[in-house]
Amino acid sequence: WGDTTTKLRIEGRFPEETFQRLSELGHELEVLDEFDEITGHAGAVRVKSNGLIEGGGDPRSDGLAAGF
Repeated sequence: WGDTTTKLRIEGRFPEETFQRLSELGHELEVLDEFDEITGHAGAVRVKSNGLIEGGGDPRSDGLAAGF
């Protein structure tokens, strides 16, 4: 947030092979903590065809899905 970088930021919970392959493909990596708050912050609400409403929020952010 607010940092200017051209590095690919990736959370450290991925297998080492993933980091190696991305580096081989030319990406300069910045490996973050396993669940770093700089990533994520996504939320979604889905309305299914049967009327069921589902929602979820990323645990790294301070938001959540709520309904009634």
